[in-house]
Amino acid sequence: MADLNWCPSSWKSRPAAQMVDYPDQQHLERVLAKINALPPLVTPAEIERLRFQLAAVQRNEAFLLHAGDCAESFDACTQQNISAKIGLILSFSLILIWGGRLPVVRIGRIAGQYAKPRSSKTETIDNREVLSFRGDNVNGLGPDDRTPDPERLLSAYFHSTATLNYVRGLLTSGFASLHHPRDWSLSHVRSPALRSEFAKITQGLSDALDFSHTIGADSCRESVPFDRGGGRSVLGEVDFYTSHEGLMLDWEQAMTREADIAVSGPSPKEKVFYNTSAHFLWIGDRTRQLDGAHIEYFRGIRNPIGIKVGPSLETAELIRLLQIVNPNKESGRVTLITRYGAGKIGDHLAGHIEAVKLSRHPVTWVCDPMHGNTLTSRSGFKTRNFGTIISELTSCISIHAACGSRLGGISLEFTGELNDEGFSVTECLGGSMELNEEQLGLRYQSFCDPRLNFEQSLDVAFLISNFFKEEKLGDKGENGIYAALGGRNAV
Repeated sequence: MADLNWCPSSWKSRPAAQMVDYPDQQHLERVLAKINALPPLVTPAEIERLRFQLAAVQRNEAFLLHAGDCAESFDACTQQNISAKIGLILSFSLILIWGGRLPVVRIGRIAGQYAKPRSSKTETIDNREVLSFRGDNVNGLGPDDRTPDPERLLSAYFHSTATLNYVRGLLTSGFASLHHPRDWSLSHVRSPALRSEFAKITQGLSDALDFSHTIGADSCRESVPFDRGGGRSVLGEVDFYTSHEGLMLDWEQAMTREADIAVSGPSPKEKVFYNTSAHFLWIGDRTRQLDGAHIEYFRGIRNPIGIKVGPSLETAELIRLLQIVNPNKESGRVTLITRYGAGKIGDHLAGHIEAVKLSRHPVTWVCDPMHGNTLTSRSGFKTRNFGTIISELTSCISIHAACGSRLGGISLEFTGELNDEGFSVTECLGGSMELNEEQLGLRYQSFCDPRLNFEQSLDVAFLISNFFKEEKLGDKGENGIYAALGGRNAV
């Protein structure tokens, strides 16, 4: 039932963290009014479909993949970059399906992930204090372009629209078809033992696809390419959802629409509020204050939401958060995205799991092994070590098992982008390509946090897939892929 004490602007009565100070408020109001009059980016029916699928994840009937850029840029809104990102998400999910024999719910950090939180309002560049860069929807990366400009919000709307339109076009015209397999080249894998393990998985996956074709699982019009009049099928079309951090509350309010609840059935329709800028939004570590503006806004929207859970979040505060944003304990509503760091997960995760179990709040547990493991290399690059990333991931899986719980998904910052010569980015250390510090500068392209590249991302996919497969077989022995990829001992 809708809360009569909530409206899309009620957050303005609460203290707000990470807000942007616009020098021209009247200009801002005109832009927000324009955005509010523009069409939604996503529909209530799509949002309800995601809630339903996330409820399946909570019942261990599916697995969640949440992945994409730390922060998008307007310049990266290109055919090549979008295709590469969606292709990587599809490849990753296909490997997970093979190992886990579970459907994968795909949520991209895409078509709206432009803003970024900052620990300080200003920074020093060349002995000059300037406003911090807050993302392309706020100000420019160059030090002379740091004044917040409301027109960038409007530009963010149209870049998100263009991105989402192209993604929808790709996914409804055969891009996801298993008749067009991804690049399974293992040429980047330096370790012979690891290449052999990967080859077993890819061969098994190829055999399964060949078998489905042989027995006619893709027969008749389904076996004909889309551009030749072929029909759509489970082998040719997938669900895909968009997400971003709900940071800019003025923007989120402008994209909020009241509508009848989009659920089939004979029951009377209820008026609810949907944030139509994305299917899924999350609350970051810096904006989850119990009495803050962001929690006030998030508690009133119908969308499924995520909450980042780090080492600074006390168990009592976590339970109070769940009570505020999901008082009726509805399935599919809340996803908890843990991001402790490999060295701290053992001190905090089990306590959080037990507290949530006692509260009987239904949640999806997702591991973010990226944000707690960032470091600065000797050469000055912000980076992450692949071995530490998978160490937190495997520790997370083990701790959930020990607590009688189960990890429901993974949240990664990765990219399938290639440079003009066709090489992946070099932003994170290690992985099967054994990237070292001297190589970070070769193709370091992120203006925000370091991302796993195409090869490193598939390393993670193979690791999880292999774990699922061994779990089904009851194999409790040493995971050869985990060891070969440089992981430390799991908790």
